[in-house]
Amino acid sequence: MSRPAVSCGDAFAFEVLARDPETGARAGLLHTPHGAIETPVFMPVGTHATVKTLEQADLEELGAAIILANAYHLYLRPGHARVAALGGLHGFMSWPRAILTDSGGYQVFSLSALRRVEEAGVRFQSHLDGSRHLFTPELVMEIEHALGADIIMAFDECTPYPCPRGDAERSMELTLRWARRSAARHAELAGLRADRPPQALFGIVQGSVYPELRARCVEQLLELDLPGYALGGLAVGEPRDDMLAMIATTVPRLPAERPRYLMGVGLPQDMGDAVALGIDMFDCVVPTRNARNGTAFTSTGRVRLRNASLADEAGPLDPQCDCRTCQRYSRAYLRHLFQANEILGLRLATYHNLHYMLRLMAGMRQAILAGTFSHWRAWFRSTYQGG
Repeated sequence: MSRPAVSCGDAFAFEVLARDPETGARAGLLHTPHGAIETPVFMPVGTHATVKTLEQADLEELGAAIILANAYHLYLRPGHARVAALGGLHGFMSWPRAILTDSGGYQVFSLSALRRVEEAGVRFQSHLDGSRHLFTPELVMEIEHALGADIIMAFDECTPYPCPRGDAERSMELTLRWARRSAARHAELAGLRADRPPQALFGIVQGSVYPELRARCVEQLLELDLPGYALGGLAVGEPRDDMLAMIATTVPRLPAERPRYLMGVGLPQDMGDAVALGIDMFDCVVPTRNARNGTAFTSTGRVRLRNASLADEAGPLDPQCDCRTCQRYSRAYLRHLFQANEILGLRLATYHNLHYMLRLMAGMRQAILAGTFSHWRAWFRSTYQGG
């Protein structure tokens, strides 16, 4: 059933086109200055303004409507001012479709030995040259505005797992204060740059695996009336059941008319379950990193491309797949490329894995629109084996 579009800023609107009658799954359209995005959507990760081993023409051919880049890495190299002078990320990397930039909160979190969190922000040493920096919510907004992505993320603190409740509460409260500061600076910068396409700022819900903390975080984030909301601090080592429980308890508190983004989750079965709980957007390095490590996702589960059992297999990687890799190359040849450490193997596996993820999302969307998502989910669980 069609629903009226809800404004998410001057150039943004999110439409919920259909809801599955038996689950929380929904299909929608997220309109951005660089095109409409069909949801649910998987966003390939291009941390350094590139999706590893692929060129932008490959991503266009695959049908990627939006990709993700990282403010932390681009701040360090080549520098956000340089990117801005070269046309922003869209011009710099010659990408005509939508872009989301992560704030760098997770990257700073991962540098535990090189950073110190304080009220002002995070002091850290560059992993490249040891130089010292201070990331504040205000600076992060300036970086993300310079990069010019369509969707930008508020600066947050990501907690590890396990995390004592007291530490999780302090971190969540800090994330809320940083979100307010991010929103204030974002509004100031937007007012100064009225000639540029507007950017949508998403807030991030934190609170580790404590439902009452996540509920309080949502309640206060909603006061900012942001165009979209993300669930952060998950897929950091917690049990899968805890991750799903946090999604289940958080999503109903979020506005139904705004997009919901689950950060850093990209395993096929996890995305299927999260879509059933009402998530619209995903990103993860899983398909690209696994490809480079010699693992492919197929319609029946993962395939280890270095396995000796593939050495004489003349058939395609996945007989159910119509991507370039599967249409042209055999399992035996792909294994040979990995055994010989040939770069082509990384490229072909990455292309296939992203095709698989994007087709997976398209299949879910089709089923939601048709009102058959529960049947699709049962079929997927019966045919896809493994992680």
